[in-house]
Amino acid sequence: MPTFVWNDKCDGCKGGEVTACMYICPNDLMKLDTTRMKAYNQEPDQCWECQCCAKACPQQAIEVRAFQDWVPMGGAAIPLRTDTAIMWTIKFRDGEVKRFKFPVRTTPVGSIDPYGNKPGAGDINDQRLFTEAGKTLPTPAA
Repeated sequence: MPTFVWNDKCDGCKGGEVTACMYICPNDLMKLDTTRMKAYNQEPDQCWECQCCAKACPQQAIEVRAFQDWVPMGGAAIPLRTDTAIMWTIKFRDGEVKRFKFPVRTTPVGSIDPYGNKPGAGDINDQRLFTEAGKTLPTPAA
């Protein structure tokens, strides 16, 4: 199910030009209605249900109806993001509530070198695969 915005909770991120949901949506689906200062999903059929917008929303105004395999029908999954964690609140249709806390990235963006110390990184003549470590293989003569 695509995302939808609760109009009574959305404040348009306090009148900025770009809301948090607009900034984070990988498919550029979230837009701001500047007359009402409310965000909305402009093309719900194109929504990937990645929940990036729901996690980024500071007002918890965006909801995604979760799939039945992880949230039973009639329930809800509501994220709350802080600087260090995401707290998921799962509400079951019988009224039971469970909370799960997961840490978020603790390294600065761009600080990780995914190819550092990997064979073949930067050397087109290296015959080793990316995951092969250890011995150095002879380079073929040119």
